[in-house]
Amino acid sequence: MFGSELLGVDAAFYLIFIGASALLVGALDLLGFRLQGWAQWALFGVLSIATMVLFRARLYEKFRGVSQDYPVGPAGETISLQQNLAPGESCRMKYRGTTWTVLNDGATAIEQGGKAQIKRVDSLTLVVENENKA
Repeated sequence: MFGSELLGVDAAFYLIFIGASALLVGALDLLGFRLQGWAQWALFGVLSIATMVLFRARLYEKFRGVSQDYPVGPAGETISLQQNLAPGESCRMKYRGTTWTVLNDGATAIEQGGKAQIKRVDSLTLVVENENKA
């Protein structure tokens, strides 16, 4: 369990607690605590869930770290439109290898070949405004 978690998959730290619980139940048996089969399975299940709930988040954070406000998506970038786009209207255009709906959310029209700044992304729509807000 330990090896498959750390080497074979993207370590999300679930299997490690199952493996640790199995080792603990096995260690109890070696130390002389003879439990019936059903009791070993029950203890294994309880230990697996309890350790996962109590320690997984902290262990994952320690090994993987926490991201620090990285920008997500194209908001703030500038694009060049291939057609005129009046305020409140939308069109389709290719951007980053796929076709998007582009909505002019500004107060001024964007001319063909004009620059538009992406304000935000709503689902599959790039909400833009004229970069030259004149």
